[in-house]
Amino acid sequence: MPRDIVRTNGWRIALLASAAFVAGCGGPTGNATAQTSGAVMTATPPQPREPLAERQARAASFAQWRAEFRTRALNEGITPQVFDATMAGIEPSSRVEELDGAQPEFVRPIWEYLDTAVSDTRVANGQREAAARAETLRAIEARYGTDTRAFLAIWGMETAYGAVRGDFPVAASLATLAFEGRRRDWAERELIATMRIVQDGDARPSELVGSWAGAMGHTQFMPSSFHAYAQDFDGDGRRNIWAEDPTDALASAAHYLRQEGWTPGQPWGMEVRLPDGFNWTLVDPNVRRPAVFWNEVGVRTYGGAALPDHGAAALLAPAGAGGPVFLTYPNFNVIKRYNNSDSYALAIGLLGDRIYGGPGVQASWPQDVLPLTRSDRREVQQRLTALGYDTQGTDGLIGPNSQAAIRRFQTANGLVPDGYASDRLLAQLRAAS
Repeated sequence: MPRDIVRTNGWRIALLASAAFVAGCGGPTGNATAQTSGAVMTATPPQPREPLAERQARAASFAQWRAEFRTRALNEGITPQVFDATMAGIEPSSRVEELDGAQPEFVRPIWEYLDTAVSDTRVANGQREAAARAETLRAIEARYGTDTRAFLAIWGMETAYGAVRGDFPVAASLATLAFEGRRRDWAERELIATMRIVQDGDARPSELVGSWAGAMGHTQFMPSSFHAYAQDFDGDGRRNIWAEDPTDALASAAHYLRQEGWTPGQPWGMEVRLPDGFNWTLVDPNVRRPAVFWNEVGVRTYGGAALPDHGAAALLAPAGAGGPVFLTYPNFNVIKRYNNSDSYALAIGLLGDRIYGGPGVQASWPQDVLPLTRSDRREVQQRLTALGYDTQGTDGLIGPNSQAAIRRFQTANGLVPDGYASDRLLAQLRAAS
């Protein structure tokens, strides 16, 4: 789902688990979410019904928020008629609040995520769609310059090629998130954008359904992304990303990627081999180097050939030194603008390649490595910081600061500095503490 949806990494992780990753299982997703490498949330038991007095107080509080929000919406150009039609009958959704507050404790390893995201079934369904819509897909690529493999794979990842687009009323979900208050300004802006879709005549309120976080249509656009990127490719006068015909939605995803910097003719990346004794400090997804450099230091295609020159690229080792390594080009980062996750971008790249005959991942994953829980990851950060390798926070989310701290610890202790947080690393940290 386009990046506009959320900025909070923990929330993005939970959303992907409950939405986008479901699509990977044959369900929907969203333009939502950071490590979308497959967070698994345990079910929350049903909560007891609120006492009457609490329900009445909550209803009064919601009515007050609605009145204040109505003033804001009208001041931003929404007509009273559209506001009232969009908000008719809306009450806070306890299910949306539950999903919004969920924090996954367990995160599936990337190889399990990719097994589902790039499953044989998803590939076969993508091949069927590619054949059935070949003319339309070629026309979209010709207009926007975005590789068909990328936007077709996004459709497959986000909603399983339209099979599961979500059934939450978008306005009700966003009203709940706004009323809850944790991201009020963001949710109110998205709700106003929802009303503007109605006001512009692109959809009726009843048509606006999607994920619990407000992502809509075949390619799971947030309302603000709809206004910025949605396309009327079929020329019927509506930017209809909700129709059974996915043409407008596919064109909108292609347009999104191009506007975010897609380079025509450049691949997202490729799997590569590193030579024995390779300098692992060069494996940094944020530092790109030209093909001539990578060839000089011995990096080769997985088949052993010299690297082609598709421009500057960076090395990515999502499972550390024990797993596959990829050379990624700027288009990989453009995919991350849709969903800010290396795992998601890899899935899109690999799925698109496999749909059109590519091999998928060829090296073996380190499946003997145990996944860390959120508590484990927090412990990794705490122990690193206590040992003098500051992770700049202990939130249980392994980001660039934590990876840099891991590398410093590994280098100081004669380990391969791959920056990968694993059960083995945690054991080493415990032994060093």
